Amino acid sequence: MSREPRRPGRHFLQIPGPTPIPERILAAMSKQILDHRGPEFQQLAKHLFANLKTLFNTKNDVVIFPSSGTGAWEAALVNTLSPGDKVLMVETGQFALLWSEMAKSLGLVPEVLNTDWKIGADANLIEEHLKKDTNHEIKAVCVVHNETSTGCRTWLQDVRKALDAAGHPALFMTDTISSLGVMDLQHDAWGIDVTISGSQKGLMLPPALSLNAISDKAIEASKTASLAKSYFSWADMRASNADGFFPYTPATGLLYGLTEAIEMLKEEGFENVFARHERLAEATRCAVKGWGLDIWCRDEKYYSPAVTAVTLPDGHNADQFRALVLDTFNMSLGTGLNKLAGKAFRIGHLGDTNELTIMGALSGVEMGLKIAGIPHASGGVDAAMTYLAETATSKSQKAA
Repeated sequence: MSREPRRPGRHFLQIPGPTPIPERILAAMSKQILDHRGPEFQQLAKHLFANLKTLFNTKNDVVIFPSSGTGAWEAALVNTLSPGDKVLMVETGQFALLWSEMAKSLGLVPEVLNTDWKIGADANLIEEHLKKDTNHEIKAVCVVHNETSTGCRTWLQDVRKALDAAGHPALFMTDTISSLGVMDLQHDAWGIDVTISGSQKGLMLPPALSLNAISDKAIEASKTASLAKSYFSWADMRASNADGFFPYTPATGLLYGLTEAIEMLKEEGFENVFARHERLAEATRCAVKGWGLDIWCRDEKYYSPAVTAVTLPDGHNADQFRALVLDTFNMSLGTGLNKLAGKAFRIGHLGDTNELTIMGALSGVEMGLKIAGIPHASGGVDAAMTYLAETATSKSQKAA
């Protein structure tokens, strides 16, 4: 038991995932466990599978694995590809890099389009690369929808157009681990073959559930894919799911939580959820610009509605700044990963958050900048507050 004095108030968890868990979801997960081979569980699972199709905007199956998002990456690759297959991947940040390293370790051959980690995937470069692949040796194109490490988004609609313009038959896969429940996703309409996601970010759950939404084309590819698989087999999962069950013991408590999370998103309205995230993200950027600091993402087109990475001036260490903010104000900010290490910190503005949450976080950052002696202009918080006040809409106005 800690001997540290109690800290009043709540901890501000402003990292870009895991995100704070709403009380409704905590309550749902606290329910008594079910017989996972019984009729009550079967009813729960069938209801959840139907709701997942709504979440991903697909008519096809969405499979759930008890794993982190890394498991969803692996499931996408091993169920559709064979040893030696080439995959086109765009290195937009740390998580895109890790996905490409996984592909290599599985026996695939990644062809990597590099960026400076300050933009999302450029659809024009993808199209150019695919046009050169006249023998169609590339079997999949893999992009990260929202690169959590950099705060840069990729426009999936443009990537789909690039594949079509190139006349290329490669599978289209995307990682939506930090974008699902944050920004629009149209699995079927955008011609995505495997959409990968996880539970701990926009879905407001603890880590440990991963998701694959799969197209008819991906299912066909899975019939001849020869990479080794067992735990992450789509075939086993889909066969059991068809009857409302799982091939092995499921994470029942998290399934309760996922069911509640989707209900909460539906109650708010998906368009309202997306608009809320865009608005809070813009307020955050107003603050950063007001402080005279740089946003890591260099092109507004690619700004993320989930997370903003903030670059500190030369000579100031972002990890030391984060430690000061945590110690002084009980707020966790996201660390800079890989190329961003020590140079930038990240402000998460996704999940179950609102205007007052983000204003509290931005106030903590501005006070921290002052205490740390980091050169900045005052008034960033005021700029964010002004933006939020000017764009505020009351519940009565929405109803009208």
